[in-house]
Amino acid sequence: MDLGLADRTIVVTGGSSGVGLATVRALLDEGARVATCGRDAGRLAEAAAGLGVGSDRLLTGVCDVRDADAVRGFVRRTAEQFGGIDGLVNNAGQSRMKGLDDSTAEDWRDELELKFAGVLHPLQAARPHLAASGAASVVNINAVLAKQPETRLITTSAARAGILNLSKSLSVELAADGIRVNSVCLGLVDTGQWTRRHAAADSGLSYEEWQTELAEDRGIALGRLGRAEEVAYAVVALLSPRASYITGTAIDVCGGVGRSIL
Repeated sequence: MDLGLADRTIVVTGGSSGVGLATVRALLDEGARVATCGRDAGRLAEAAAGLGVGSDRLLTGVCDVRDADAVRGFVRRTAEQFGGIDGLVNNAGQSRMKGLDDSTAEDWRDELELKFAGVLHPLQAARPHLAASGAASVVNINAVLAKQPETRLITTSAARAGILNLSKSLSVELAADGIRVNSVCLGLVDTGQWTRRHAAADSGLSYEEWQTELAEDRGIALGRLGRAEEVAYAVVALLSPRASYITGTAIDVCGGVGRSIL
């Protein structure tokens, strides 16, 4: 099926690894032009080199989504180079493995700032370009934690819930501009943060054995962690003009770990 993304321009934040990089790759495979940013110049350059496309299809930039000026500059470069912006994937972010007693006031402030700035700064910068697109779509990468909180991730769960609420509001507010807003809510996806946690756990188990135990502990129905490209497929589908009547929704990509029916 032709998803209608050829020659459209999509901005993806946090595109140097994991779900962000998989999304960039999937969009390029569909013929889109992609602009992606990250905080680490080395990782971003390495990721770009592995994609095998030229500057006519891919733009990269070092950018922290908490820096509104830097985000505006990156979005401006994108629009100038590619002639507009048709889609935005707000992916930058991370999880904070802390419970209530371990979380400081700074932890709460940092987590809320990162999650909300990671959506609002790119959206505010890209909004005029998206409104001019005629087929604009925003996808906010979220987590099932937004609907099914975990006390061991208490700050992240609260921030994720706020972003899910915000996404619903944005879908209404921006509809008049022809901008669709949806969410993709992840379960446990096999990215760098889990390999780091495996190393820190020092369990004596291989990564594969550790993953299996983790999946059982977290109640993942499919019995494994997800793959970044499995998430990317859902993101790309929502960006497609073929999803033109889908807005304000949240799609779970979580292997069945989600128990919420709402």
